Amino acid sequence: MTQTDKMLSRKEGGVGIVTFNNPERHNAVSLEMWEATKRILDDFAADDQIRVVVVTGAGGKAFVSGADISRFENERANLDAARAYGAKTEAAYASIYDFPKPTIAMIRGYCIGGGLGLATCCDLRIASDNSKFAVPAAKLGLGYGYVGLKRLVDVVGPAFAKEIFYTARQFDTQEALVMGLVNRVVPSAELENVVKAITDMICANAPLTIKAVKYTVGEILKDEGKRNVARTTEMVEKCFTSRDYNEGRAAFMEKRKPVFTGT
Repeated sequence: MTQTDKMLSRKEGGVGIVTFNNPERHNAVSLEMWEATKRILDDFAADDQIRVVVVTGAGGKAFVSGADISRFENERANLDAARAYGAKTEAAYASIYDFPKPTIAMIRGYCIGGGLGLATCCDLRIASDNSKFAVPAAKLGLGYGYVGLKRLVDVVGPAFAKEIFYTARQFDTQEALVMGLVNRVVPSAELENVVKAITDMICANAPLTIKAVKYTVGEILKDEGKRNVARTTEMVEKCFTSRDYNEGRAAFMEKRKPVFTGT
C-alpha cells in the first residue's frame, strides 16, 4: 500500500484500488488530492498486472463529496485561479476517463459535485442503497465545463443532466438507477463482495478483448470526424492474432477455464 497525502492506493492481484481518504470532510477533494489521483492512475496504467481499477472513498459515509469548498479562497478565488484549478482537475478526470483498462466507481454514501463527475469518468458505477447524488453548482454559482457536462450527458442523457443541474437537489439510488447513472444498487453490507465478484470476472477475461471494447466505445462517443476507426480495427485484429485467442478456443474445446495473459 502507498499513501500520498489524503489518497491511498493498493494492488490486490489484478485489481488496483484508489481510495479518497478525507473522511472527516466526507472525502472532499483538494487540489493536491486531484494531482495525487493522476499519479496513482499513471502507475496503474503502466503495470501490466493490473487488469481493472476500483475507485472508492474512505470512512463509509461518502464516495467523494466534491471539491473542498473551504479551500476555494486559496485555490479558486478568481478567474485565473479557477482556470488553473480546472486544468489540473481535468487532468485527473481524464486519467480515469481515458484509462485503458476497466474502471469501477464503488459508491457508498455521498456522491456529490466533483464526486459525481468522478463517477461518470468510470466505466461502471456500483452503489450501495444508502448513497446520495447531487451536483450543487447552481447553489454555489459555479460554472461547469463542456467536457465534464458531456460525460454526464453521455451517461444519463440531456434531460436528466438538465434536471440534475437545474434543481441542484439530492436524489437517491433508485432515481440514479432510473437515470442510468448507476449500473447496480446493492445493500451496503454487500457492496464490497459485489464489486469483488465483478472484478474477478473482468480479471478472468481476455484483456485484449476488453481493451478493444473500451477503446471502441470511447470512439463511438466522440464526434464522427474525431473517431479513429482504423485504430479500432487494428485492436480487433490484434485479438484474432493473439495467443489468448488460441487459448480461449482451446479452453472451450477442452472444457476448462482459459488462462489469459494479454498477449
